[in-house]
Amino acid sequence: MKKADYIVVGLGIAGISMCEQLQKQDRSFVVVDNGTEGATAKSGGVFNPTVLKRFTAAWNASAFFPFAVHFYKQLSEKLKEDFFVETPVLRIFKTAEEQNNWTVASDKKDLQPFLSSEFLKNKNPAIKAPLGFGAVLGTAQISAQRLLVSYRSHLKNCDALLSEDFNYELLQQNEEGVRYGNISAKKIIFAEGAKAIENPFFPKHAIIGNKGEYVLIKAPSLKLDALLKGSLYVIPAGKDQYRVGATYSRDDYTVTTTEAAKEEIISKLKTFINCPFKIIGQTAGVRPTTKDHRPLLGSLEENSNLVFFNGLGSRGFLMAPLLAEILFDALENERPLPKEMHIQRML
Repeated sequence: MKKADYIVVGLGIAGISMCEQLQKQDRSFVVVDNGTEGATAKSGGVFNPTVLKRFTAAWNASAFFPFAVHFYKQLSEKLKEDFFVETPVLRIFKTAEEQNNWTVASDKKDLQPFLSSEFLKNKNPAIKAPLGFGAVLGTAQISAQRLLVSYRSHLKNCDALLSEDFNYELLQQNEEGVRYGNISAKKIIFAEGAKAIENPFFPKHAIIGNKGEYVLIKAPSLKLDALLKGSLYVIPAGKDQYRVGATYSRDDYTVTTTEAAKEEIISKLKTFINCPFKIIGQTAGVRPTTKDHRPLLGSLEENSNLVFFNGLGSRGFLMAPLLAEILFDALENERPLPKEMHIQRML
């Protein structure tokens, strides 16, 4: 029998952040994950503390942002993998009204650290932006694939990874905690993302599947070295390749790509770039979102040893590191979880 303080199920950004918190606090754990690519792997890897559609700060960005930047820089050093690259986001201005709204927003206290008050002229002939750009500060591009591969390797070296599908029928609860196969632990933390709908212990109505699709293009003449935001993102992927997206499809848990999503992305892309490009790939993933756009942390009253870390939506990279610390404090130090984060609010 292998003993651990915790079992962690799932190795997306929530699972990784939880593992790092447990290691930091010298707690033992075993991760169960089959290596199937989830929302983290399929994401664009954009680290952005703002909502650029409305020129507002993301929820609780002032707390999440500095914590996350420090977390990713430390993790990059630990893994010896430069997966976190600070890169500006250039928001295309469509109208003079948007410029005025940006100016007003950049003067607000919660947005001053993130929105540059200076407008940038467009010098790239391949981009349609006659009114120029607004620059978002502190943003970064995260290479999610490299992070996941490197972290799995790290866990294998620590003998802390069980590479398999989680079998819920093998999970048992007892007075000492939980047991899964030949592993016993105090608690189990489910960080499964949208796959939580397959978990018999998880309240299915608590999350909403939000499918997002990206198209991969090759555009040698685009020459883009920043994250470009028009009606969707254009994300440099190296070798003249760019990820373009994403779409949003609510209540959809499928990961098959669709022709409709590709056509939508290409139609929008052509409104703000005017250079030739070739479609070379397409991916789809499912974000675990909630009705109130807040995370789901903690356990349900009837199963206190079964803990959930979910509902991060499209802001997982920003929120996960600090949320992992908040959840750990609740589990180990009996610090109450904020009501707007607690999964009990969904009952």
